[in-house]
Amino acid sequence: MSETPPSAPGSTVTDGLRLAIGTLSVFPVRPGTIDRRAGGVAMTAAPFVGAVLGVCCAAVLAGALWLGLAPLLASALAVAALALLTRGLHLDGLADLADGLGSGRPAEQALDIMKRSDIGPFGVVTLLLTLLVQVAALSEVTASGAGPVALVTACAAGRLALTWACRTGVPAARPGGLGALVAGTVRRGPALAVTALVLLGAAALPPAYAAGVLDAPLLPFPGDSSFHELSPGLVYPVPEEVWGRSATVLYGQAPADTDTGGLAVPFGSYTWLLGPPLAVVAALSAAWALRRRAVRRLGGVTGDVLGALVEIATTAALVVCAAVL
Repeated sequence: MSETPPSAPGSTVTDGLRLAIGTLSVFPVRPGTIDRRAGGVAMTAAPFVGAVLGVCCAAVLAGALWLGLAPLLASALAVAALALLTRGLHLDGLADLADGLGSGRPAEQALDIMKRSDIGPFGVVTLLLTLLVQVAALSEVTASGAGPVALVTACAAGRLALTWACRTGVPAARPGGLGALVAGTVRRGPALAVTALVLLGAAALPPAYAAGVLDAPLLPFPGDSSFHELSPGLVYPVPEEVWGRSATVLYGQAPADTDTGGLAVPFGSYTWLLGPPLAVVAALSAAWALRRRAVRRLGGVTGDVLGALVEIATTAALVVCAAVL
């Protein structure tokens, strides 16, 4: 009489976290049980892995600037570090998706093109333009002194796009692969909760960076009467020894020869405070548009589609940061 073999144990939250780290970064982790439950946990935790990657690349950026490198070169090194820390998988997915969508072929043929190991002209052009925009945008915001803030925000927002791309109801384009493992595994509630945490973190980055790195006071609450004693939109120059260049910023102490009564004053406008949350919203919007296009053309998401969403969302976030910070 044969016995029914025991069923394999289901995955745990720890397995999902391991899957998130192992899939989205080069950091070595011991693999655990891999199933769709673990895939859902991994995609829910993806923004936090992105934040860690952003901190690592921000350290590269800060180190390059400390060595005296120009913002453009420092930004290029930071973007290169991000590619290395992710094994270039997201960039590879972006190139493959560009080739598949650019081919104009039916879904099955487009998916076959995406599976090829080579890269076509659409992929090359898309890859080069995306990296160019990322480096240019990061260089722009780095020159204004907020490069680390933008980089951490963009990396977290790029991985938040994965959370929403794997929401319940989003199909997989193929029966196998990463897309089939994670598509439709994230419920609406966890997705909203993680999004709220990312938005709160993005909003907290500018004052935390200003207070911790610049040793500057935080912006007073708008309802504070001391705030209204200052002229709206007044911009104070920051001494070159603060940033290493002439600049104006939202947080900090006014120069000694400026009579502000010793108050903590706002520099410029509220865009420095609102910029990172706006960047997150822009990243999700860009990723939503691309995911919708991919699902319509391919019938669902694949690992390449998810990688492309990360890069497009990251790029959109950096561009918005460059525009408003």
